[in-house]
Amino acid sequence: MPHGDACCMASGDKNEQHEALILERVPEEAGESCQTMLSRRFRKHCSCSQQTIKSKVLSFIPILKWLPHYQLKEWLLGDVMSGLIVGILLVPQSIAYSLLAGQEPIYGLYTSFFSAIIYTLLGTSRHISVGIFGVLCLLVGQVVDRELALAGYLMDGDTGGNGSTILGGTNDSMVPACDRSCYAITVGATVTFMAGVYQVLMGIFQVGFVSVYLSDSLLSGFATGASLTILTSQVKYMLGLKIPRPQGLFTLYQTWYSVLANLGNTNLCDLITSLVCLLLLLPTKELNNRFKAKLKAPIPFELFVVIIATLASHFGHFKADYGSDVAGEIQTGFLPPQLPAWSLIPSVAVDAFSIALVGFAITVSLSEMFAKKHGYQVYANQEMYAIGFCNIVPSFFRCFATSAALTKTLVKESTGCQTQVSGLVSAVVLLLVLLVIAPLFYSLQKCVLAVIIVVNLRGALTKFAEVPSMWRTNHVDAAVWLITMATSALINTELGLLIGILVSAFCVLGRTQRAQAMELGRTADRDHYELLSAYRGLHAHLGVAVFRYPAPIYYANQSLFKKSLYRNTGLDPVKEKVRRIKFEKKLKQESAKQAEDGEGIADIRLTLDQKPFRSLVLDCSAILFLDSAGVNALKEVQKDYGELGVSVVLAQCNTTVLDALQRGGYFPEKQVEDDGLTFFTIADAVHHLQRALAPNGDCNGGC
Repeated sequence: MPHGDACCMASGDKNEQHEALILERVPEEAGESCQTMLSRRFRKHCSCSQQTIKSKVLSFIPILKWLPHYQLKEWLLGDVMSGLIVGILLVPQSIAYSLLAGQEPIYGLYTSFFSAIIYTLLGTSRHISVGIFGVLCLLVGQVVDRELALAGYLMDGDTGGNGSTILGGTNDSMVPACDRSCYAITVGATVTFMAGVYQVLMGIFQVGFVSVYLSDSLLSGFATGASLTILTSQVKYMLGLKIPRPQGLFTLYQTWYSVLANLGNTNLCDLITSLVCLLLLLPTKELNNRFKAKLKAPIPFELFVVIIATLASHFGHFKADYGSDVAGEIQTGFLPPQLPAWSLIPSVAVDAFSIALVGFAITVSLSEMFAKKHGYQVYANQEMYAIGFCNIVPSFFRCFATSAALTKTLVKESTGCQTQVSGLVSAVVLLLVLLVIAPLFYSLQKCVLAVIIVVNLRGALTKFAEVPSMWRTNHVDAAVWLITMATSALINTELGLLIGILVSAFCVLGRTQRAQAMELGRTADRDHYELLSAYRGLHAHLGVAVFRYPAPIYYANQSLFKKSLYRNTGLDPVKEKVRRIKFEKKLKQESAKQAEDGEGIADIRLTLDQKPFRSLVLDCSAILFLDSAGVNALKEVQKDYGELGVSVVLAQCNTTVLDALQRGGYFPEKQVEDDGLTFFTIADAVHHLQRALAPNGDCNGGC
């Protein structure tokens, strides 16, 4: 017997001792019919047992869960202090933002009052402050201005001021005749009602799952970018400048340009007050942070500053003598509820949907961010219900759209907020303002409130110091943070959130696009395979190549998968086919020159026979799923290599991949086990291919 045959026989005996792992699949249970599934879900969600009703009520009204466990001694002081400070901050902010929404100041106070109470009952976040938010006020204001123009009302500053009749008469059938202010709040309440309806519907259809796409880096970048925008918006109050609030894109640039252009008009009284408040609040806030472990609740230095500044402004006549900008007079009392204008709904439905999306995104982003920071859980769908009813119910009381507000949320957190009891305290403050003490805040300078807001933004702004370490930890997360932050600050806040979500999604997609097929090698003493380029002491099999692809194979990367595999294996079957076609053409063209043709044929055949491997094992352990395009890509790989005489087998496929292969017709006659195409381990696949190579005399390849 020739020595080569003995070698191959010995190799064959050795390989025969290795038995391939065979497992029997558990047969899948027959899927229930659509009717059965609907019936089961209906019984589950519509059963009327006492336990089910209690569970539904507790999940829909979360305050019934946490309020009985409220820790009075530990939490009450912090909640009261944060509620008082936020309530005081809400007074001038409600006035300013109501004007942005095209409404009278009293309606901003209504909005903050009702939303604080409703979110306390229905919300799951302990820290966020729900109420007026500048972005939503601007969106509502745009709708109000448009509908006022369509209805024929004169705009502010035109002749006629607040006209008492509909001048154009285009919409005179929509609502009862009323003056401009009445029609404006009717439009605002109607668009708010529709936004709330959309949000409740999104909660019913469980759209809250989208919150899982809001990563930590995205939320942090959004918060930091929005903080820059908010800080910029407060500079004019700190300097006492009376410049219009810019709208649209690039508001940061527009605001700073206006501030620098009007720097010569700085009010010295407001500037001095701002500097004094900064000198008081910055060190005292640091003291609170340093000794927060020893203090049961932070000392309310902001409240002290507000009281002292209000008294100083009142008795010092800052407004009369120095022209300082103050909160001004606020109306008092409540108005009876009224229904939205149903006839306006077709006109504002599209605008209401965009407002609903922006409000939900902002609310969920902030609630998720603070929940992760403080170690508790929020529920996105319940947040959808909460913010939806914060719009629906107040709309009957002439309120406009609300969402979580970053500035007030940061103030709540930094002043000791523990639960939404602080929201009730804020509501009590607003109620007192609405009914009794509005005149007492007449002299409160807006620059004082601006300083409090800026001081409480310092936590978000310190994130810039973490960028280098963030970049070293993960380039992708750092890029998402930077892009989201820059877009939110430099272009537009809500657009920054949208772009951040898109960038995060494209980063995930890009990781599957960048995956590369990598060659594996076997350890010396056991059948274990790892990357040849990553570990020492591994060796590859002669004649059998083992490669791993660390990503799912689907429509977006199936072409890249094939290119990567063909390139990294060193044998591109597509190029080999092209070479063969060229050879056939050359053979026909030079048929008259037999000697030269024969020599050329020998050279090319020799080249074609010199393949780096005779068999290929594709490790599928890192392939999470396949779609139809991915199955077709594996079929093409098997076909392309098969035409060159190279066998292709798969190893370590999960059941999802196996099912996709079977459904896609990858296996002949739908036989998964024992068909020689798939194996449970790489070692089984390699031994199988070595046995196939050994009878052909390829001893080196099989040994």
